[in-house]
Order: sequence, then C-alpha cells, then structure tokens
Amino acid sequence: GLQGVGNGIRRWQKLEGNDLHGNLVEKQHAQQTQVITSYDNQGTQLTVEVHPRDAMPQLFKKFSLAKRLQVDKNGNTRPRQPGGKDTHAYPWDRSSLKSMALDLRQFEKLDTYASQVTVKSGLEELVSDLLQEAHSDLEIVRAIWIWICHHIGFDAEETGCHQSDVNRQTCRGGGTPSRSRLSEPVSRPRIAGVQCVTVPGYSKGFGYQLGQSFSGEFDHAWNAVFLEGRWHLVDSTWGSGLVDSSTSKFTFLYNEFYFLTHPALFIEDHFPDNKNWQLLKPPQSLRQFENNMYHKSEFYNKGMLSAQPQTSIIKTVNGKATVTIESCSPTLFMFMLNGKQEHGLLSLRKNGMKLDVYPPTAGTYKLQIFAKGNSEIYSSVLEYTLKCHCADNDVRLPAELHQPVGPSWFSEQMGITKPSHPEPVIYTSDGRCSVSFGVEEGISVLASLHGDDGPVTEETQRRYIFQLHREKQTELKVQLPHAGKFALKIFVKKRQEPGNYLFVFNYLICCTNTKVNWPVFPESFGNWGVDNELLEPLSGVLPANRNVPFKLKLHGVAKALVKGQDTWPLTLSPEGYWEGSCSTAGCREVYVMVLENANHSFYSYILKYQVNAQ
Repeated sequence: GLQGVGNGIRRWQKLEGNDLHGNLVEKQHAQQTQVITSYDNQGTQLTVEVHPRDAMPQLFKKFSLAKRLQVDKNGNTRPRQPGGKDTHAYPWDRSSLKSMALDLRQFEKLDTYASQVTVKSGLEELVSDLLQEAHSDLEIVRAIWIWICHHIGFDAEETGCHQSDVNRQTCRGGGTPSRSRLSEPVSRPRIAGVQCVTVPGYSKGFGYQLGQSFSGEFDHAWNAVFLEGRWHLVDSTWGSGLVDSSTSKFTFLYNEFYFLTHPALFIEDHFPDNKNWQLLKPPQSLRQFENNMYHKSEFYNKGMLSAQPQTSIIKTVNGKATVTIESCSPTLFMFMLNGKQEHGLLSLRKNGMKLDVYPPTAGTYKLQIFAKGNSEIYSSVLEYTLKCHCADNDVRLPAELHQPVGPSWFSEQMGITKPSHPEPVIYTSDGRCSVSFGVEEGISVLASLHGDDGPVTEETQRRYIFQLHREKQTELKVQLPHAGKFALKIFVKKRQEPGNYLFVFNYLICCTNTKVNWPVFPESFGNWGVDNELLEPLSGVLPANRNVPFKLKLHGVAKALVKGQDTWPLTLSPEGYWEGSCSTAGCREVYVMVLENANHSFYSYILKYQVNAQ
C-alpha cells in the first residue's frame, strides 16, 4: 500500500547501530524480527519491521510513515472514521471512474518525475526527492503512488495466493528483500503529512473463481487517503501490475484504474472488513459482493459502461444466451466460448455490442468477452459462466463465420456505407440474394462464401458470388449451392496501397429450402472491368447443345464476341448492351472475349463458362 512506499529496498535490511538520523529505537538479533523506528526533525515517524528470509509468509507489509501528533489523555489518536459526507451513491452513476474530479493531464510532469526517482541513501532522501515536485496533498499522494507502482512488484508464486497477496516484494534495481509486513503505527497514520489508513478485506484478484464464496482470513489490503475533506480509495498493489495465471509471475503493468477509484466501482473487487470503508450508500453485504457481476478494471479502462445480464452465471433459454454491452464510444469486441471464437453472433453497435451465443451441446461453458478500446490490443473485460441445459440443434453456425457479423460503424469506417441489409442475418427462400452498399472512392471490395458442407471449397468460394460495380455502388449477387447456413465474408483494400485485403465483417445467410441447388457463377478474369455488368447468362454452367443468349454491359471496348466451338459476335444495342447468342454444341467451355482497341487484333478473355456434359 501507500504506507509501504519504501518497502522492498535491500539496503534497508542492513540497518545496524544508529538509523538514518542516529536514533536507534529498537534492534533485535539478525535472525529475528527487527523493528526499527526513527524520527526526523519535522516529526515524521518511520517504522520498519524486517523478517528473516526463511520466516513464514505474512499477509501485509509493515512499513509506514506517520506524523507525530498530539494524543488524547489515554495516549491514543485515531483517524476520523468515514461518515455521510464520504459516501457515494450505489450503483455507479457513470459520472466518473474517480472519486474526485481529476484531469490526469495535470499529473503528466509529476508522473514522469516520480517514476524516475531512484533510491540513494535511504527512505528520508527518497521521500524528500519524491515530494520536490509535489505541491499539494493530492500531488503528494500521486507522487508516492506512482513511485510504488513503478518500482515495487509482488510475487504470488510461493503460496499460490491471490494477486493481491504480498509475500515477496521486488524493487526495480534493488533486488529481492526479505518478506515484510505492513501495519499501522500507534499514532494517526499519515503519508508525508496526508492521512492514510490500511483497509484489510476480501478481493476478487488472481485466482478468483466466478461465484466464489469468501470466509476466514482476509486475503488483501489496500489504502484510504484523506484528500480535500473526504476519504478516497487506492490500491497500489493492483496499480503496479498483474500476475500471469499460467506462471504465477508478476509483471509490471501500470493500471490507473486503482488510483482514487470511484467506490461504486471499487466494491466490485474489494470488500473491506468494515462496511464503512466501502464509502457507499447503501453499503453492500458480503453476499451481494459474492453474487454481483465482476467487471474487471479493463472493463472500465476500455470505456465500458454496463453489461447485461448483471449476474456472473447465466443460463440459456431455448439453447440461446444473449449478452449486451454499452460503451461510451464505438469499440471493437471479440468473444471466446471455452477458448474458441465459435458458436456466436457478435454484432457491433454505435455504443456497444450484442452477442448471441448458441452452445453446441448441453453443459457448462466459460464465456469471455474482449474489447479493444483505444489501444491496439484486445483485453478481457468480462467473463461469464454459461450453463446450457438443452442445445438448439437447429442452430449450427458455419465454422468460418467470424466476428463481427453484420455492417456497423466499423464497416463504414473502412469505406462501406449504406448497406441494403443493415441486419447481420439474411434469410432467403429460393437460395438467392442480392446485397449492395456504397463504396468510398479508392476502395476495392472482395467477397467469399463459406459453408460447412457440400461443394463450397476454397476454389469455388468466390464463384457463388458475382460482383457488380456501378459508379460508387457495389452489388453482390449470391447463389447458394444447397440449403443451410453460410458466411458471406466482406474484405476491403485501398487500391493504391500494397498488402492483402482486410476482413471487415460477414453476413450469416440462412436458407431452409431443400430444393435449392444453384450452380456457380461464370469465372471472371482480370480484364473484367470494374463497371461491367452481366445480365445473362448468370449461371456459370451452360446446358449442352443449346443456343444461349448473352447480354452484357461492357465499358471501353471496341468489339465483343463469344467463343465456343465457333465464334459468335456480340453487337452493341442502342441501349448500350452487347447482345447475341452462342451455340454450346461440341464444346466443353465457352469464353466471352473483348477487343479494347479497334486498331489492335488481340482479344482478352473476361468470362469463362463450363458446358454440361451431354
């Protein structure tokens, strides 16, 4: 905690004889616990308790700063207990993540300075150096908080305890000291003149399991600091980093969330021994703490506001469970069901998302939801235990259905606008559909169709889609090879930039008509112009021994013809269409070819058709 500002610096273990100011108050044998107390000229009291390296691990560090104060007739002084003016309304009013109005930009210079302060001769010099740039009680607390979060780490490996448990502290540049324990001095606890108390309690930290009950000894401690006439909450242990669940190793990763956290958010993972230190009205019971939805700090750091359902254990209804999240600004989401991105439809909303999950079988699942926020990294923001008593066997989503499903603010941001189908699911009764949308200038669009069975392979996944361009509009004509569910994937790329196409979103196309059996579209080649249009034949497989009519709109060509066993010219009609017919007798393939310049004699292939065997 903040009262343990200097704990973890190896040279402090070597205090023998006189202390920093020549005032040795108490010393014990080197292999026993040492309690050292010293005072400076301004009345600051320093108490350090040092345990030998092989001592049993203790729960709290003991290292504190306190001002010597006037005591009562019994020799006791105590901090003012929190009262009505300290409390905040519960539930959270969404006003701020902090318990007081803060502009974090005001701390930029101080944070940079405090994080770079190094330990020289001892604690007094450290505190003096830290406070050189601090000019208010708030800045004093901030400077010490920043130093702790950037210099003191914790190792949970030895006892398998919560992330919050402190059994070994590691100081950057200072080695690994013996275990130590934090407690309050007899006089009123202060940190460099600011009132500060240690608050023990239960926590939902490293190792916490959803729905877990709490009893017995407390597993964590944090601090309350008195600023601007009221109490505020901080947790420097969780502010400094996190413990990797796979290795139990601590990693420095600064977390602003736990500095002056709004009490209605702090209660989600911190339950104090004394309900008054919740700083809430009304206070929450331990049972409520156990049952309430646990939103990780990243939930709020990434700009989330609320989530439904509000219970950590959810059950499917008719094989389906729905989760919605509200965020303060648009952000990207993803999910995992038992570690895989399958069996769900995640659609983005302007301020949040909606997720429908369809577990494949009855059972208990772990549902994790991740958000990107303003960073380039997805972070876990929410976790549910999902119980499915009866799966819906009629809902089997394609394995290639990726997230998000349906157009959104993100697809608009990527250059796709005004979609003809704003919803994520498209239903078709005859196995055909047409999807259109605006495309910003300079953007190329690519689409592919994916299903779990039948003829849709990697080679043909683009042949069941025929893409048409009209000015700044793109139309995708889709024909399904059979009934079922398919993923229609949409990719984009800036024409002038190198690299691959980027996945933007997909539609889920559903068809229950078992009579559906559409063939592929004709294969198009590179010379098929962006603004060309095919009216007929749309089927890429032509009947044998038939005269087949052709009608196309082709731009910038001098001549056009169809080549089977013979060559059949197309003529340009007054309406601007190239029209004609071709006999499929005696051939297996038919090509549409164009001459782009009348002065040239070389024709280019633009379309290819297969002919059914006789």
